[in-house]
Amino acid sequence: MNFLAHIYLSGDNELITIGNFVGDGVRGNKYKLYPKDIQIGIQLHRHIDTFTDAHPIFRQCTKRLHNNYGHYSGVIVDIFFDHFLAKNWMTYSKIPLAEYVDVFYKSLNKNIEILPPRFKRISPLIIEGNWLLSYATIDGIQKVLNGMNHRTEGRSKMNEATKELVEYYEAFETDFTTFFDELIVFSHKKREDIENLFNV
Repeated sequence: MNFLAHIYLSGDNELITIGNFVGDGVRGNKYKLYPKDIQIGIQLHRHIDTFTDAHPIFRQCTKRLHNNYGHYSGVIVDIFFDHFLAKNWMTYSKIPLAEYVDVFYKSLNKNIEILPPRFKRISPLIIEGNWLLSYATIDGIQKVLNGMNHRTEGRSKMNEATKELVEYYEAFETDFTTFFDELIVFSHKKREDIENLFNV
């Protein structure tokens, strides 16, 4: 899953949310260098990724893209799923998306010094570009994919993937809805399990 989903699936604890957000930036046992709640968030992030990558619906979605994008297909589906989460936000939250992401941006700024190096660099860009809100539109997703393609020096061709998003839009959205309902249940239970291990 991509940034917005990881944030949403963290619950209401601010530092667990930060940990889940930065999970890709912390390797191996280095998570132990962080405060307890951030450690919980990083562990939750890893479990969410494992669940997602192995799920048959997610794998079915990547197959629609594999011929054109190879091993980048999973990254693209992650981004597509953030689009459907943002687009259908009020199905999952009573707080409007613009308000929700504004609260998260303020939390990012407040905790910037404890973020991993990569996230110290990109967080100001995320806030300035209002990435999380922009996910709700196809134009916003196009900008994200353009940036991803740039970072791969054009190898991934991810900037072209909005073509498949539009072509298979209903199928991707149906798959997301079914999958995300399962992921919400999984993440809630897994977060409780991890908190119990950390005696929270």
